[in-house]
Amino acid sequence: MPGSLPVSRPGEGERGSASLEFMTVGVLMLVPIVYLVVTLGILQNHALGAEAAARFAARSIAQSDDAAEAAQRADAAIAGITEEYGIDADRTTVSMTCVPAGAECPAAGATVVVTVRSAVSLPFVPDVLGLDRLAVIPVEATSGQKVSRFWSAG
Repeated sequence: MPGSLPVSRPGEGERGSASLEFMTVGVLMLVPIVYLVVTLGILQNHALGAEAAARFAARSIAQSDDAAEAAQRADAAIAGITEEYGIDADRTTVSMTCVPAGAECPAAGATVVVTVRSAVSLPFVPDVLGLDRLAVIPVEATSGQKVSRFWSAG
């Protein structure tokens, strides 16, 4: 028939575009998922490192013979753990308290409570306009150990 429109079959004009759509959507979904997995891995690493540092510092203080040895062993434990887990020592703070409060810390029969605080920078955040200082997640861990009642303060 001379004046009729050509008949096209369904789906004939979309040949070959499914693979392009699949790749585009795949990349758009895969990149954020990979970033999330990397970020969660870094956060878990720092959380485990902070917990280990607090636990080993409290244990080394509680098992020391005197205050000088306790401080030396706690510093060595924290330095070793932060190095092993790749935690930035400049962004890490350590505090120690004793329960009951008011006595010299550490003291015989007291419970030593060590708190380790650190900051985790998000990966791939540029240090432009201070974004690296804003994209930080705080991590904190606390551990307590009972000091022997035979512990000497000298």
